[in-house]
Amino acid sequence: MEGALQKFKIDNKEFEIRKFDEKKDSVSELTELLHRSYKRLADMGLRFMATHQDDEITKRRLQKGESFVVEHDKKLIACITLYKSKGTNRCIWYNQEGVSYFGQFAVEPSYQQMGVGSKMMDFIESYAHEKQAKELSLDTSEEAQHLIEYYQKRGYRYIQHHKWDEVNYRSVVMSKKIT
Repeated sequence: MEGALQKFKIDNKEFEIRKFDEKKDSVSELTELLHRSYKRLADMGLRFMATHQDDEITKRRLQKGESFVVEHDKKLIACITLYKSKGTNRCIWYNQEGVSYFGQFAVEPSYQQMGVGSKMMDFIESYAHEKQAKELSLDTSEEAQHLIEYYQKRGYRYIQHHKWDEVNYRSVVMSKKIT
C-alpha cells in the first residue's frame, strides 16, 4: 500500500494516514515526535519507553509491527504501530488467539485535543478488524488516569495488570472487541 490510506479534515486542515515508509520518513523525526508527545507522562515521573527511546529502539519497534503515521503539511504529526500476537509475548493477554495490540501511539502536542488521535484510533481499530483481529488491546500506566479514561470512553475494558521490565510503573492492559 502506497500513499494515503485515509484522508480527513479537521478545521479545514487536511491530514492523511499512511504507512510509515523507511525510505521517505525519518526515524529520528519520529523518535523526537514520541519524546515530545510523551513529555507530559515523563513530567509525571513515568518512564514509558517512548519518553526516552533512541532511534535504534524506535526502528526496532516500527519493524516489529505495521506502523502508520499522520501527515499534515508534509510533516509527521502522529504515529501508531499495530502488533499481531505471535504467542511469544511476556504479557499473557497479548498471546491470546485473535488479539492484536498497538503501541507507539503519539500525537504532536500542538495537535492534541483536536481529534487527530481519535481519527488515528478509528483507523487502527478498522484496520485491525480487516486483518482478522477479534480484539484490539493496549497497555498504559495505571497512574495515567487520563489515558485510561480516554480508552474507556472508546470502549476498552480492563483485562489485567502487567509489569514490564523496561518501565517504572505497573501497566493496565485494556482491550476492545472489534468484530
